[in-house]
Amino acid sequence: MTGRATSVRRRIWAAAVAAVLLTAWPAATPAGAVDDPPAPVTGSATYFDGLGSPYGGCGLPQSELDSQDFVALNVYDTPGDYSFYPRPLTGANASKAGLWNNGLNCGRYVQVTVSDYCTGVNDGAPGQPFCRNGSWVSDAYNGATLTMLVADSCGDSNGWCRDDRYHLDLSKPSLNRFAKNGAPVGDMYPNHWNNRHVTWSFVPAPGYSGDIRIGFMKGAQAWWPAIAVSHLPNGIHGVEYYADGAWKQAQMNSDMGQSYIIGGVTQGATRFQIRVRDVSDALVNGGRVYSFALPASCGSQCGADYTEASYTTTTPSGSPSPSPSASPSASPSVSPSASPSASPSASPSVSPSASPSPSPSPSANPGTCQVTYQVASSWQGGFTANVTVKNTGAAVLPDWTVTWDMPSGVSLVSGWSATVTSSGTRWTAKAPSWARSLAPGASASFGFQASGPSSPGASGFACS
Repeated sequence: MTGRATSVRRRIWAAAVAAVLLTAWPAATPAGAVDDPPAPVTGSATYFDGLGSPYGGCGLPQSELDSQDFVALNVYDTPGDYSFYPRPLTGANASKAGLWNNGLNCGRYVQVTVSDYCTGVNDGAPGQPFCRNGSWVSDAYNGATLTMLVADSCGDSNGWCRDDRYHLDLSKPSLNRFAKNGAPVGDMYPNHWNNRHVTWSFVPAPGYSGDIRIGFMKGAQAWWPAIAVSHLPNGIHGVEYYADGAWKQAQMNSDMGQSYIIGGVTQGATRFQIRVRDVSDALVNGGRVYSFALPASCGSQCGADYTEASYTTTTPSGSPSPSPSASPSASPSVSPSASPSASPSASPSVSPSASPSPSPSPSANPGTCQVTYQVASSWQGGFTANVTVKNTGAAVLPDWTVTWDMPSGVSLVSGWSATVTSSGTRWTAKAPSWARSLAPGASASFGFQASGPSSPGASGFACS
C-alpha cells in the first residue's frame, strides 16, 4: 500500500467537513467511548503520505502538529464489513467504533515497535488474509521504536482499516526514523517494509513541558467559535467553557477530536474562558482556566486555516497561574517527540536525569531580554534541553534570537518551537513563524536534542 489512496480520501473528507462546518452546528460528542487496548498490542502497519488539507482527522493542519511523526487509528471496527457509516458513530452505529474512538484518542501518543516482516502478499484486500502465500519473519529491523502522535483517522474500505483492530497507519516520512540502538534505521522503507507488524501502546506525551496551545479554525467567529487544542500532556476528552456565570460542556467539532465549539463569556462575545479534560477525564493542570479572545488578525471571522490565540491563565481559585504561557505572547515548548529525528523516548537506552539542572544566564542586553537554560533529560551519549527567553524590556521584542556556546564534542540533533542551528560551537535559535515577537514581560520556550555529554553545559548566552 502506498497510502496515496487514503490521503486522497481524507483530503476530500476534510475539505467537505470544512465546508459544512461554516453553516452547520455539529452534533454533541457521541457516547460509548472505546476502552484502551491491553498494552502492548500487535497489529498490521501501513503508511500514508500526509494529512489532508486543510485539516487532518483531529482538526489540525499538519504544520501545527507537535510532532511530524504521526499515525492514524481505525475509525471502524467492522471485520468483514466494508460499508461506510455516518461519522461520528452514534446510536446503533456506536458499536462499530474502532480505536479512533470518534476522535477521543486524538492528541495522544503511541510508542511503536517494529515487529515481523511479511514474505508474501500483504495488500489489505477486502476479505483476504493478510500476508498471503508467505509468512511473518523476524529480521534486523525488529525492535526499532518511535513515539508517534495520533493525528488522523483511517476509515477506508480495506482489510487494514476494517479487519485489524490494532492496525496503525503511519506517516510515510517516519518509517526510516524508527531507531534501534540509539540510531535511526535509515533504510527500512522501501525494500524492507511490506506492511510489517508493529507492537504498540498508548503513552503520555514524552518529555512534556510548557502548556496547551489554542488556535481558531477557519470561519471561526463570535457565533461559531471553533477552536483546536493541541500540545497536550495526555490527550483530550473534553473542553468546558464559561458562559453566563456557569461552566458548560463544549461540543466536539464533528469527530475531529481536538476541535471544539465553545461559547463566549456572554452570548455572542469574542472573549472566552475554557478548561480542558484529558483522557482520564481529569482537568488539565488541576483545572487551570485559559482566558483569550478572538485574535485581532481574524477581524469578524478567521480566514486562515489556523490562527493561534495567546492566553492568560488562572488557577481554580481565580489567582494568576504560574504557567509558561501565562503571558499573552508566551509560546509553549514542544516535547522532544516534535523533532523529526529519533527522540530520546524512541531509544531503549534513554534514562532521563533524575533532577533537571537549571542554570539561568542573563543575556548580553540586560534590561531587554533574559535567557534560562535547563537540561531536561540526559542519557549515555545525548541529552535534551529547554531554553526560555523573557522580554524584560518595556517594548515589544520582534523576531527574537538567542545565541550561545556549546562545548566541543556536542552536536545538534534537532530542535523544536524555534529554528535551532549550529556553526561549530556557536548555536543559534530564531523565533518560530507562529510566535515571532514577545510583548514586555512575556516569555517563550524552545528546546533541542543534542548528542554528546550534557556537562559541562551551555554558556555565553545572548538574546536580542
